[in-house]
Amino acid sequence: MDKFVINGGAKLSGSISVSGAKNSALKILAATILSDQKCIINNFPFIEDTNNAIEILRNLGATVDVDKVKKMVIVNPVGINKTSLDSLLVRKLRSSILFAGPILAKFGQVEMKHPGGCVIGKRPIDLFLDGFEKLGAEVEFIDDGFRLKAKFGKLKGTNIFFPQITVTGTETMMMTAVLAEGKTILNNCAMEPEIPALADYLNKCGAKIKGAGSHTIEIEGVEKIHGSYFDVIPDRIEAGTFVVMGLATQSEIKIENCNPEHLGAFLPILQKAGARLEVGKDYIITKPSQMKAVSVVTHEYPGFATDLQSPYTLLMTQVQNQSIVHEAIFEGRLFFTDQLNSMGANIIMCDPHRVVVNGPTKLYGKKLTSPDLRAGITMVLAGMIAEGTTTIENIYQIDRGYENIEARLQKLGVDIKRITS
Repeated sequence: MDKFVINGGAKLSGSISVSGAKNSALKILAATILSDQKCIINNFPFIEDTNNAIEILRNLGATVDVDKVKKMVIVNPVGINKTSLDSLLVRKLRSSILFAGPILAKFGQVEMKHPGGCVIGKRPIDLFLDGFEKLGAEVEFIDDGFRLKAKFGKLKGTNIFFPQITVTGTETMMMTAVLAEGKTILNNCAMEPEIPALADYLNKCGAKIKGAGSHTIEIEGVEKIHGSYFDVIPDRIEAGTFVVMGLATQSEIKIENCNPEHLGAFLPILQKAGARLEVGKDYIITKPSQMKAVSVVTHEYPGFATDLQSPYTLLMTQVQNQSIVHEAIFEGRLFFTDQLNSMGANIIMCDPHRVVVNGPTKLYGKKLTSPDLRAGITMVLAGMIAEGTTTIENIYQIDRGYENIEARLQKLGVDIKRITS
């Protein structure tokens, strides 16, 4: 297993470009199944999760050509010749549930095992199965998985109310309804930027979707859709993580190729805490800042993103006074703070959803294990500001969401090396 070794204390400078959004690219890959023509995807992030998604498409019979230099992927779904998802590939990727809807919509049936991937953020499969049933699918449970079949050979438009706001659920039902007969109305939808981006792509392909980016989405079913091209939007979570990196290391760095508007409440909260930021149309510059503690509660978009809670918690260990971080989306996502405490942080866990962070505290290099994607990159940031050497194991979790991260950080002056055993 690979590991990162980081020597902390380096002052950073220069610029770093934000990659294409993982959570956008994954949805577009799944959506290509609905078409009978090629789709060209630009600004594509080549990371573990998207590589696994490409392998799922290839296993189904699609042709996928990649150009890592141009950051481009070309998907031709014409050759898809089966409706059963490979169990080994499904278990590698939590977002593999995204493929069920398009396959069901196009071929009238699908079979798959329960998705795997990161432990943090798993949602009950019932939410998806309920939606498929309302669209006219019969659900049959099989060994550690399920089989779906359209009752009348084709799905029917319907009304779906999500009992809880769900990004993946909203995107899955939107894709599934594109080829259904009649109108589908989705209520209590998520509003993350990746959702209107997906709708824009599908509409360019001939779909009829209105309201994406609001709480109500209407989809008028069509007979078929064609191929198109898509530019993956910048990864807002990566952008926010890099902003925290600049502030935590007291460095002036420029985060390029980002969309600050996609960060929602994140930047205003940092500025309230005293962060000195220059915010442009497609860049953010961090500057050394005297910051004070500000408490946060994670919330669905455009609120404070749960995926930025981990790096923000780390940042609060380096500022004056006490703050409360309330993780309102996922239970157990604050357990990583035990590892920050082992480095010298003073974080008190109140319950699985809330911690009290006392700052500032000096951190010291330790041997750490990446528990999940977002906590993993936070361990990397902690290693940058810690005194001494930090070793991080299980970095597969970090590779799932951050492309070639050590080389990009080295250009800023971070003393980080990947050790392959």
